[in-house]
Amino acid sequence: MEISRRTFIKKSTQGGLAFSLASGLYLPRTVWGANEKVNVGLIGCRNKGFNVLKDFLNTASVNCTGICDVDSKLLEERTAELNSDFSQSPKTYSDFRKMLEDKDMDAVIVGSPDHWHCLHTVNACQAGKDVYVEKPLANSIAECRVMTQSAQKHKRVVQVGQQQRSGVVWNGVMDYIKDGKLGKLRQVNIWANFNYGIGAKKEDDRSVPQGVDYDFWLGPAPKRSFNPTRFHGNWRHFWDYGGGLMTDWGVHLIDMALWAKDITTPPKKVMAYGENLSFEDHSRETFDTMSVVFPMEDYVINWQHTAGIQSGPYDMLYGVEFVGDKSTIVANRENWILKLEGSTDKEEAEREASPYRKTSPHNDMGNHVRDFLAAIKSRKETKCPISIGENVAMYAHMGNIAARTGSGLLEWDSERQAFQGNKEANDLLMPEYRKPWEFPKA
Repeated sequence: MEISRRTFIKKSTQGGLAFSLASGLYLPRTVWGANEKVNVGLIGCRNKGFNVLKDFLNTASVNCTGICDVDSKLLEERTAELNSDFSQSPKTYSDFRKMLEDKDMDAVIVGSPDHWHCLHTVNACQAGKDVYVEKPLANSIAECRVMTQSAQKHKRVVQVGQQQRSGVVWNGVMDYIKDGKLGKLRQVNIWANFNYGIGAKKEDDRSVPQGVDYDFWLGPAPKRSFNPTRFHGNWRHFWDYGGGLMTDWGVHLIDMALWAKDITTPPKKVMAYGENLSFEDHSRETFDTMSVVFPMEDYVINWQHTAGIQSGPYDMLYGVEFVGDKSTIVANRENWILKLEGSTDKEEAEREASPYRKTSPHNDMGNHVRDFLAAIKSRKETKCPISIGENVAMYAHMGNIAARTGSGLLEWDSERQAFQGNKEANDLLMPEYRKPWEFPKA
């Protein structure tokens, strides 16, 4: 079960998984017929991953040849649903490594908890699969780095599930900004206030549900007793598995602040405050209240969240405000509004925005999936390649690290890939994997 490339091959061979990583006999498909379907597998079948798979199948250009999960009951339910709704009969797996042995599988959807993204993606790349990986790219900065290295080394197409890059609202906003209509962009204010950010109500530990391989679910994370408030969707509120609202929504919305100026480099500085100030009867480690400032070269990005409420500025529970000299844009996934500086004429603002309104026959996720499937065949870069996913994940993780360490201000040294003079912060860059799992090599 050790996951360096060498030991992965060795263990796979011993377990009857002798796919040809070591021999070099396995070659991914490089020539595609015009109507040839892409064979995909899914790792992590509960919620988001399965919904993404359904968007794949809705294109009618995909075969689902395998699904993998640590919950055998869930696998039975998903198999029945896929057969009923899509006439698909995938093989089922409890061990992702066995699924990756399928030489006819072209691509893998990684919909597992964040602490698994790195191992699933790196091993998929090594097995010659293209990858659609949910956001955030990984649960640590070091994991993000090795995932990017692996995709580049093995020449894999990767789409990170930041579907706003394929969204009609956001593409209209970006076109307006990059045409200079906003004037000089001075600051971007972001907020994400959601009830679920407080976690679930506290419960006592209990026995593992029947059919769940909980030790495998923990994987490289530390050994811990089973508790439903740390399982399924609630895992994202505990540092070993996720990063709370900062990584769950931060990568979506901070990505928009970076895209506005095509920023592809990590922040040089980050200032943050995070604390749990309310809902003491709920179970979580990540912060319910948080503010983060990213001072950029010529503008500033501000993040804030207050978990446990469903409201925020402009009567929006989440959103992004782009403030420029000429105008201000306020946007979420549903719509964007324009406010012209010095004008209260809403009709005038709408006339200026109207050429940038876009439409699509598909939802954002549908567009994102179609972009990935096209890139598999063309071998061109996706709308949200792994480099974009890595960069914005660094912003979110740095915000969490600054708050967790109470550092006030952190400064990043890109050459050293470390924070300047802060051992406590640097200790959070890379997780210590629980044996027998090992931190992967590209």
